[in-house]
Amino acid sequence: MKLKTIEQHILDQQRKYPGASGGFSGLLYDIALAAKIIGKQVNMAGLVNVIGATGDVNIQGEVVQKMDTYANDLLINILTNGGKVCAIASEENENIVEIHDEFLVGKYAINMDPLDGSSNIGANVSIGTIFSIHRKISKGHKGSEEDCLQKGTKQACAGYVIYGSSTMLVYTTGTGVHGFTLDPTVGEFILSHENIQMPEPCKIYSVNEGNYNYWDNGTKKYIESLKEVDKTSNRPYTSRYIGSLVSDFHRNLLYGGIFLYPADYKKDPKKPEGKLRLLFEASPIAFIAEQAGGYATTGTQRILDIEPKHLHHRVPLIVGNKSEVLRYEEFLKRG
Repeated sequence: MKLKTIEQHILDQQRKYPGASGGFSGLLYDIALAAKIIGKQVNMAGLVNVIGATGDVNIQGEVVQKMDTYANDLLINILTNGGKVCAIASEENENIVEIHDEFLVGKYAINMDPLDGSSNIGANVSIGTIFSIHRKISKGHKGSEEDCLQKGTKQACAGYVIYGSSTMLVYTTGTGVHGFTLDPTVGEFILSHENIQMPEPCKIYSVNEGNYNYWDNGTKKYIESLKEVDKTSNRPYTSRYIGSLVSDFHRNLLYGGIFLYPADYKKDPKKPEGKLRLLFEASPIAFIAEQAGGYATTGTQRILDIEPKHLHHRVPLIVGNKSEVLRYEEFLKRG
């Protein structure tokens, strides 16, 4: 089998567009570089002083973990150099990161969750980085919040990195989903999963059932239906929930499954609310899912069609095998 590095794969993709300047390809490679560094630091987390909280609280009202800060700063440092990016929006920052050097303002905006599931590091659970790339649409020379506040259908690229038993980068530019596994002996991401498609049938469901009492009736009935014995396989669906979006989605992408973080009434008994961030989590994951033959919804609306109201817009997220996600929507309609 001929080995292909992520750099070679990106260049092969670039050749399909004769007018390409190479900026987009360079940006993807910058993300891959950051992933290598973060992955190494994550693997050393038990030996160096990076585990635990900083004592700060981010815009989401969550305690900031040390690795969150490290990953966020590293990505911003790498992505703001080289003149490829005009603005960066991060889950860890209230406002966008602007590029002040007029000679380094690029054509792309980045939305990112630098380290999804970082609170699990101490338990040696797989965590990840999620990213989304949009083309600059603002009219000024510099980038603006407008460039980051685009709906999912406008994404030029979306991907994630999972730091687990191996480090793997998965991305799509709208022409299929490809996965690359880091070979630590040579320090290169090698194409290991080409043209990923979610396998059928869907037999795994991933949800925090501790929130059951806060769900609407449609969601409760749907989850109960998954526990019934299937007439074809003579067994119920298998429950697998890690509590790290990247980890749960990655498993379901490869094996077939549905991930649910539905709206709940935990904060307000009269108004259900979603928890996951549209720009930093739901939208990029939805883009990947649809390119792999899956689907993503809030329960009532396609994730990729949602116009973000602000940088930290939250939504419910149900994503996985298309037939199963559509079945969930039917349960929600019936209530």
